[in-house]
Amino acid sequence: MAAINCDMGEAFGLYKMGDDEGLMPLIDEANVACGFHASDFNHMRKTVRLAKQHGVKVGAHPSLPDLQGFGRREMKIGREELANCLIYQVGALKGFLDAEGMSLSHIKPHGSLYGMAARMEDVAHAVCDVADIFKVPLFGMVNTNHQKVYTARGHTFVPEFYADLDYNDEGGLIITREHDAKDPAEAAAKCVRAIKESKVKTVGGKDATVGAATICVHSDTPNAVDIAFAVREAIKPFRKS
Repeated sequence: MAAINCDMGEAFGLYKMGDDEGLMPLIDEANVACGFHASDFNHMRKTVRLAKQHGVKVGAHPSLPDLQGFGRREMKIGREELANCLIYQVGALKGFLDAEGMSLSHIKPHGSLYGMAARMEDVAHAVCDVADIFKVPLFGMVNTNHQKVYTARGHTFVPEFYADLDYNDEGGLIITREHDAKDPAEAAAKCVRAIKESKVKTVGGKDATVGAATICVHSDTPNAVDIAFAVREAIKPFRKS
């Protein structure tokens, strides 16, 4: 059974990013930015309240400390320092959740950190060091260190599929600095296949193995609301109740 998640709460100060109000009614889980790649204390509180209003679960979306690059540039940080960086972010979000009487649902690393954790065991272990404290499931990709390390460390691993990103021939995500608009019908069909067959067509025309217990739509994709609506309609037979 599949859920829909969305990376959101990514405005900063007076700068707006994504249509959170339009997306929130269409999703099950919100991955809320924690201030290091986007967002700030006011937007974190606002996003948590919006999620509560729509009955949406809230997970932390911590990132590398790269506000200028939106967390989509890699950095070299040791395991302990990285874990501390992530604890700081998740702890901040948990404070706002506590203030609204909500629970932390999950943790999902953002951007380049997500890709690094997939490839690099020490980064995946740093993520687990954080999950040891907050004791929530971790979102990630099958057949990567997300699955290998997270499960070996005893954490609940939630296989994730991306409606609005392309996959390379090795089954990895192609993470761009800016996301292009996608055809909603094509994105929805891709998600249905991922659920039914655990496969996705790569940019090279191959089939790669994927998991799709939860499906991500990025709030900064230009037509994110249209994609989320199309995906929600298409996967109704497979959705969590």
